[in-house]
This record gives sequence, structure tokens and C-alpha cells, in this order.
Amino acid sequence: MSNPRERGEAAERLAENYLRERGLKLVERNFHSRKGEIDLVMQDGGHLIFVEVRFRRNDHFGSAAESITLTKQRRVINAASYFLQCRRQWRDSPCRFDVLTVSGRSHEEIGWIRDAFRQEG
Repeated sequence: MSNPRERGEAAERLAENYLRERGLKLVERNFHSRKGEIDLVMQDGGHLIFVEVRFRRNDHFGSAAESITLTKQRRVINAASYFLQCRRQWRDSPCRFDVLTVSGRSHEEIGWIRDAFRQEG
């Protein structure tokens, strides 16, 4: 895997499998809108989970989790809002935003940050 797109797709597949192994069900992969993109939409019991997958080979420029800026969060939130408008069957479901981080040259380190966009305080 030499190009960034291939590495990103591999990280998303790994993240999806990781979450499925933990009981989540895939609703949709790579939802696109002009508002933004959602890497994975999963179901966890009665909750709808919008998952942002972040990959870093190393942390020379910050960790995978640190790469999620407020601007990126807003884009994902806006895309999720649009998703709920388009997929009315999910409109009344409780939702949360999770981040799955994948790092290392061989994608060997996986971290799961549940409710990652929650504002403390």
C-alpha cells in the first residue's frame, strides 16, 4: 500500500472489522454529502454511531486523535445531520460520535474513543 488513499481504505476496513467484532453493526460506509463525509455509520444497540477513522504511521506530526480539529468535528456533525435528514428511519435514534485511531506501519495499534466530540464542562 503505497498511496494514502489505499492506506486510508485499509484503515477503514480494519476499523469496521474491529467494531463488528465488538458487536456493532454496519449501517453505511463512506457517506458523502456536500457538508462532509462520514467514514462509518454503525449501530450499537439502539444507538447510531458516526465513526471517524484516523490513521497515522507515526506521531511525528501528532497522534491520530490529535488530528481531529474543531473544523473536522463540525464537518462530521454537519454530515451526520444531513444523514439523519436523508435516512428518516434513524432520525429519532440516540446518536454519538466515536473516533477509531489506527497507527503504526502495519496498522497494529487501534484505539477507540467513544463519544469523542462531547464537550466537557
